[in-house]
Amino acid sequence: MVIANYIEEVRERIHRGEFTSEAAVSQGILLPTLQVLGWPVFNTRIVNPEFSIGGRRVDYALCHPASRPAVFVEVKKVGQSDGADRQLFEYAFHEGVPMAILTDGQEWSFYLPGEQGRYEERRVYKLDLLERNIDEAVNRLERYLQYDKVCSGEALKSARSDYQNVARIREIEAVLPKAWDVLLKEPDSLLLELLAEKTEDLCGYKPDLDMCSRFLTNSIKYSAAVPSMPAFQPSAQQPKIIAHEQYRQVPRNRTVDNFSFVFEGKTYKANSTREVVGKIIQLLADADTGFLDRFVARKHGKKRRYIAQEKMDL
Repeated sequence: MVIANYIEEVRERIHRGEFTSEAAVSQGILLPTLQVLGWPVFNTRIVNPEFSIGGRRVDYALCHPASRPAVFVEVKKVGQSDGADRQLFEYAFHEGVPMAILTDGQEWSFYLPGEQGRYEERRVYKLDLLERNIDEAVNRLERYLQYDKVCSGEALKSARSDYQNVARIREIEAVLPKAWDVLLKEPDSLLLELLAEKTEDLCGYKPDLDMCSRFLTNSIKYSAAVPSMPAFQPSAQQPKIIAHEQYRQVPRNRTVDNFSFVFEGKTYKANSTREVVGKIIQLLADADTGFLDRFVARKHGKKRRYIAQEKMDL
């Protein structure tokens, strides 16, 4: 039977509520799944039921070589797998088994007991047959549980690789807020440039980097007290923003394959953002012969300089 067809059948039977006990899950879901994944389910030295561990028993030990557990499987009634991972971890730790699976037929949790972290952090993947699509279910079952891959060590290698990816993402998610906090407290010049340029894009006036730095510092002070970003209130000591009021703000429209802008009621087309900037500067210079000299004299950021008398200064 093709595994995808079998999983579809299992999903339908779970919906109908056919599996009412652990035994029903074992015989109706687990063993047939192992069989379609290539396991010799009738060889009890390979698929060993009620495997004994110091007076206790794990539901199934999947062995390679024969009688040597490579995977422990604990089976629960549908909907009753919560909290059973601790017992499974104890079994696996005692025997030094590298992979463990907890399933109630619908949910399959794949663990690496020997890795670091809390129980849930050592779970490589949780597969819900009713929530995941068929292709994903097939991929995960074959990746971690196909007989040939378990025997060759490929399944364990894949599980460890996936665990490292999960652990890496977890670490990144934990550190991202700290990194953002550091950037706000000690803002990098590039962050300040981006904030200044975006402000200029939105209102036509560009603040200096000191003002941007003060804004970020103030936002940290207020963030703990209010949920949203506080309004920035310039103080009397803060420098004025230099504004050229005689020029109207230039609206810009962009589509996928062209650029355009409107100046003094007339639409101009361009092939790139660079060409847009060049045309705008040229129009402003044509309208005011002193514009270029004043623009060059203004304080510029560290990353971009659009106008200079010498090419090497750009």
